Formats: sequence, C-alpha cells, structure tokens
Amino acid sequence: MKIKEMLGALQLDKLLDKGSISHNQLMTVWGEHIAEEQPEAVLTEYPRPQMVRRNYTILNGMWKYAFTKDDEKPVIWDGSIRVPFSPETYLSGVQRQLKPEEYLWYERKIEIDRIPKRKKLLLHFGACDERCRVYVNESLAGTHSGGYQSFTIDITEYIQTGKNVLQVCVQDKSDTSYHGRGKQMLKNGGMFYTAQSGIWQTVWYEWVPEIYIEELQITPDYDKDSVCVEVTANKTDTTETVPYKVIVFDGNRIAGEGKIEVESDKRAAIIIRIPDKKSWTPDTPFLYDIRVVYGYDMVEGYFGMRHFSAEPDSAGIPRLCLNHKPLFQKGVLDQGYYPESLLTPVSDEAMIFDIQTAKAKGFNMIRKHCKIEPMRWYYHCDRLGMLVWQDMINGGETYNLLKTCYIPTIVSSLRNKRDNDYSYTSRADKRGRDEWKKECMETIRQLYNCTCICTWVLFNEGWGQFDAKENAEMVREMDSTRIIDAHSGWFDQNAGDVKSEHIYFFELTAKKGSKPYVISEFGGLSLAVEGHTYSDKYFGYGSHADMEALQRAYGKMDTKISELQKEGLCASVYTQLTDIEEEVNGIMTYDRKVIKITG
Repeated sequence: MKIKEMLGALQLDKLLDKGSISHNQLMTVWGEHIAEEQPEAVLTEYPRPQMVRRNYTILNGMWKYAFTKDDEKPVIWDGSIRVPFSPETYLSGVQRQLKPEEYLWYERKIEIDRIPKRKKLLLHFGACDERCRVYVNESLAGTHSGGYQSFTIDITEYIQTGKNVLQVCVQDKSDTSYHGRGKQMLKNGGMFYTAQSGIWQTVWYEWVPEIYIEELQITPDYDKDSVCVEVTANKTDTTETVPYKVIVFDGNRIAGEGKIEVESDKRAAIIIRIPDKKSWTPDTPFLYDIRVVYGYDMVEGYFGMRHFSAEPDSAGIPRLCLNHKPLFQKGVLDQGYYPESLLTPVSDEAMIFDIQTAKAKGFNMIRKHCKIEPMRWYYHCDRLGMLVWQDMINGGETYNLLKTCYIPTIVSSLRNKRDNDYSYTSRADKRGRDEWKKECMETIRQLYNCTCICTWVLFNEGWGQFDAKENAEMVREMDSTRIIDAHSGWFDQNAGDVKSEHIYFFELTAKKGSKPYVISEFGGLSLAVEGHTYSDKYFGYGSHADMEALQRAYGKMDTKISELQKEGLCASVYTQLTDIEEEVNGIMTYDRKVIKITG
C-alpha cells in the first residue's frame, strides 16, 4: 500500500479536525434498566474484592453538584448528579462538560448514629478525574491528584454524631495539560473520545480499628509452593506486640496458615506453604481465599498460584510462559467505554458480559488500553480466567500525532527513535514526567494482587513516552513477577521483556530475536451497523459492507495469526472488543447489542 493510501485509511484529515460533533445517544441494556428504574443507588457491590472488610457503607447515588468559575464553595447548587457517573454522561443526569478553567463541586450528607471508641473512619474513592479536594463539615480533610488511581482519606477527626456534610471540589485540565488522561479529549474525534471528569468510580466508607491494615501485598511463589503475604499497618503500636495471622482456604478447607508477632515495624511478612497447589490458568482459574488478621483488624481476599515468565521453547524460540509452559496469548484490545457512562462500567453485569464475550470469541487475554478499571473488573478476570495486559495511563502535553503516531505507523525506520528528546514525545515539562512515575507506581501498588495481570505496558505509540529503559527498570524493581512491555508499537529502546509492534497496514509477520515477539495491536477492521452508531462519522481500518465481508477479513487475519505462532509469534492483540464513539472497528457495537464477528 502506498503512503498516500495509508494516510487515507487513517483518515488523517478528520483526526486532525477537532471540531465538536453531534451524536446519537446509544444505550446498553444495563443502562436502559437504570434509566427506566431510576434506582437510588447504583454499583452497590463491595468495590474492592482483593481486600474486603465487612463494615462498610456505599455512598453511590444522588449528590448535589455545581459548576463554578473559581474554587469558592457554591451558595446555590445546580441540581442532582448520580454518582459515580461523570457529569458528561447520560446516566449522571447532567450531560455537561467540565472545562479546564472551571470547578465541579459535589455535596452529600452522611448520617452517623455514633462514633465507636478507638475506631477510625476511612473514606475511599475508586477514582476521581483529575484533581480534587475533599471537605468534611467545612474542613479540608484531604487532597488527591491522578484521575485513574484510587485513594483513601482518614476523616475521623472531622466527623460528628448526627448529620455530616461531605463536599468534593474537582478540577480537570484534560488534554490541555501534561496530566494523565488516557484517550480523553475535550474535542473528541477518530480514536480519541469524549473527555469526562469528576467522581467516576464507587465512593464508600468503612470503620477500622485505630491500628489497621493499610496495604496488603500477596506474592505467590509458584516454584516453591508457597505464598508470601506482606501487610502494612497505618502505624506501630508502641504499647504491645501486635499479632499477625494469615489463613489460606481451599474452598472450605484450610490449605495453610501462619502467625507472627510484630513489635516495632508496621510492615511484616509471612510465608505460607501451599501443599498440593492448584495452578491458576485461563482454563482452570482456581483461586485461594485468604484471611488476614492484624491486631483488631481483619481483611479478606484471594490469590491464584501462577508464574509469568519469558523462556525458550524446545526449539530455542523465546516464548511467553504461564507456569513455565509456553502459552500463546490471544488478546483483544479493550478500552472499557460505554455510550451512556463513558469510562464508568454501567454495572457488574456489564463488566462480566464484556469479559465473557471476549472469552467466548476465543481470546484468553485482554489488553486493558489506557485505562484502569474498577477493582471488580479485575476480580471477574481472575475468577473467569482472563489474562490481562495493563496499560499505564498516558499523559504529556499536546501530542504531535503526525510525528509520534501516523508516520511511524507506515515508516518502520522511525520506530527505533530515541525517547530522550522529550519535546518530540510531548514530555518537555519535568513535572509531567515525575507525575507519570508517581502514578505508575501507584497503579502497580493498587493492582499488584490481581492474579490476572501478567504484563505491564508502560507506553503506547510514543504518547508521552520518555526514558523507557529507566522506567522499565523502575517497574521491575517494584514488581519482578510480571512481564514488562516497555514500548507498545514503536520508539523501541530495547527495554522490557518483549519485542512489541503494531501492524495495521502491512502483512502480519513474526520476527525471531532474543525476546518473545508480540503483535500488540493489529486488525481494526471496521463495520458500521445501522441503528447502533454514535454518529455519522466513522473511523477504522478497512471499511466493510456487511458482516459477511467483515467475517471473511477477520477469519483471514485469524488464520494468519495461528500460522505465525509456529514462526515465533508469542502474543497478538486484535483491535478491538467494542466500537467506541466514531470508531466502528469493534467485535461488538458500542451498545453491545450486535456482535459483528460471530466466529
């Protein structure tokens, strides 16, 4: 294909036109249920299955909201918003864009009957985009930056018996600054989508003892038939030793347990043997339950016994291995957008449907692209048996897509450009580079206990990429148990554990080298289904007239991928699971009502 034809396929002129567009309001069946039933609360399941406490209260539901021109608390409120749906979404009941120069305020009342002695009240946010200040009874209780990472604020000293007022002030610069934003854009179009803001994951609170478990890190040691459980407490008890006990369950049977006394350090670790271990795989996703007691606090979670590695096969070809056995990772790109709620999954059932649909189509891996999902999504991958490649959230100043995206797509000689020219990859501002590192480490800590995550993807197609080699080593020091894809697509710095390339306009091939070779994006075959499109503007690679033509094209690619496994291909990621706004290259339509590829 000639360069001119490739640029036409990319619809470059449209992608660079950032004008606003009108769109159809599509709805999934789960969104239709919320719109019809108007429940007081949504997403009521406990939001963090990896570390569960029993004493909690979900705060999702109707809050007051107001848009303001400055950060002064509003006197008059604009109306009610359904949390945790962003104000830009249909299900929020607002459908208004938060501008970079504006502030978004939330308010709701909390009734506390009594304040238990020697207890603390922790307020949790699954995610709030992008920066926020949290007030309790007019006092500033805490702040947070980072639109995708979870955070917790101890609000004990600010509460009172009876009515309490919780307020959150949000600002979101979106794509006008260097902050992490994923695929959000204030003026959406092509492969960039409607920017959202504010609270977009579950808010809840829970009572804990004065000394409580702040962080839990579970590391299966597959080769030694054991698991290492590390617990970090909020502080040290200087008056007495604190017992620390771990019990591992295989169903109703105790599979192992251990106990130690901790005297002075608020962090402790214990190794528990798991005799006759049961391996976790996509076909047999067995999970052990775990109970951790530290002093007067108790949390429950789970883990799977598995080992991720890159090892040579019998022919000496480097392969991606699960439990030391080569496993071809057949993946699909998933960006987790919904037409009525954008980045917020509509319901638990909606998350399960997407994962099960991917699995039914023969995929054993999902690449979670430029987004961090609610913790329940990873739990469902864990229990259903779906490997996950987790992208870090890209940021940086305004991208020069011609240089960092479109030209490298078709000119392979540019794919090895050094990534220390920060202005080239939109990382000239050191504050943005430092912020990416902070959020990268926060992401790994947050997701560390998810059994399904086998690969960390640091950068995608040069968007905000910088110092990939150094950052890969930073990630490895923090987590040596997973594979690292340091640069998905291009700007290869010979870092990480795989050779990772995107192939859209050339013949699919496999390359043999010292690292496992993966095609981390391909396909993007498009088909617009009448009555199920977001707008009359479409984006994708290779438009098809009907489902039969799409099926033939997909089948040809799928066959080629299978053939390339013998030549050294270790993983593939098809673009993508669902349509998103103008993109019509999904296996399903945006509203999930039509599955376009049936084979």
